[in-house]
Amino acid sequence: MARKGYDFATPVRRILIGLLALFLFALFLFWRIDSPRAEAMRSEFVDRFVPGFEWAMTPLTQVTRMVSSLQSYARIYEQNQELRRELQKMEAWKEAAVQLEQENAKLLAQNNVRLDPSLTSITGQVLTDSGTAFRRSVLLNVGRRDGVVDGWAVMDGLGLVGRISGVGSQTSRVILLTDPSSRIPVEIQPSGEDALLTGDNSTLPTLDFIERPENVRPGDRVVSSGDGGVFPPDILVGQVAQDSEGRLRLRMAADYSGLEFLRVLRSHPAERLEDGGALVLPPEPGLIGPQLPPAPQLRPETATE
Repeated sequence: MARKGYDFATPVRRILIGLLALFLFALFLFWRIDSPRAEAMRSEFVDRFVPGFEWAMTPLTQVTRMVSSLQSYARIYEQNQELRRELQKMEAWKEAAVQLEQENAKLLAQNNVRLDPSLTSITGQVLTDSGTAFRRSVLLNVGRRDGVVDGWAVMDGLGLVGRISGVGSQTSRVILLTDPSSRIPVEIQPSGEDALLTGDNSTLPTLDFIERPENVRPGDRVVSSGDGGVFPPDILVGQVAQDSEGRLRLRMAADYSGLEFLRVLRSHPAERLEDGGALVLPPEPGLIGPQLPPAPQLRPETATE
C-alpha cells in the first residue's frame, strides 16, 4: 500500500485563517481609534474603495427594496380588508338607523307625541377625578351660578353616568353609578322588568330586586325607569351582562375611561293635580253594611179590618 503524501493544505489553511482573523481584528481596532489622523485615514479609505463596490451592493439593495415593498403591500392589503369589514358594518348600521328613524317617525305621527321641551341640558367639563378606593365621583366646572340643582342626572354622549351630589358656586360633584352609595331604579327592555342598579365599586354594577329574572337575558337594553322621580325616564344606562357566578350585572353605555365633557339634564318636578274631584267622583252616600229586606206591603182589605 502506497503511503499518502504530506498534507500541506491543512497548515496553509490554518495560517490563512489566522492571518484573516488578525487582519480583521486590526481593522476593528483601527476603526475604533478615536484620533483625528485615524478619522482622516478612515474617510480616505471609504472615499477610495466603497464607491468601487457599488456594483456588489446593488443586488442587496434591490432585494431590500423588494422586501420592503412586499411588506408595505401586505400592510395595505390588511388595511384594505379591515376597511371593507368596517364598511360592511357601517352599511348594516346605516340600514338599521334608517329603519329606526322611519319607524320612530311613524309612531310619533300616529300617537301625536309631544316631546318634553323642559328636558334641556348644561354641558360641563370634568375638572378632576376626585374618587378614592371607596368613592367614585368627578368634579364639573358648572355649579349654582349655572342653575345646577342637587340630584339632577348626568350623562355623557352615550348613556347615564351618575347624578349631582353637592353643588358649589362654580363647581359640582357627580356621584357615578359605580359608587357603592348609588342606587337608581331602572327598567330592562324588552321584558319591562324593574330592577335596582346598585354600584359596587366595579365597572359592572349589579342588577338587584328583579321580580322575574328568567325573563332577562344578557344583552337586554337597560334604561332609567323614572320611578321615584330620581331620574327622567328612558335614559340609556347600558346592557345586561352576566358574570362567572351567574349574577346579572350591567355593562355601562357611558365611556368611564374617558370622561371629559358631561351633560347635566335639567329635570323639573312633575305637576301636581290640586283638584281631584273632577277626575274621581265621590261615592254616593248610603248605609254601611248589608241592606235590609224590603218591608211587606199590606192589602187595603187587611188595613180596614
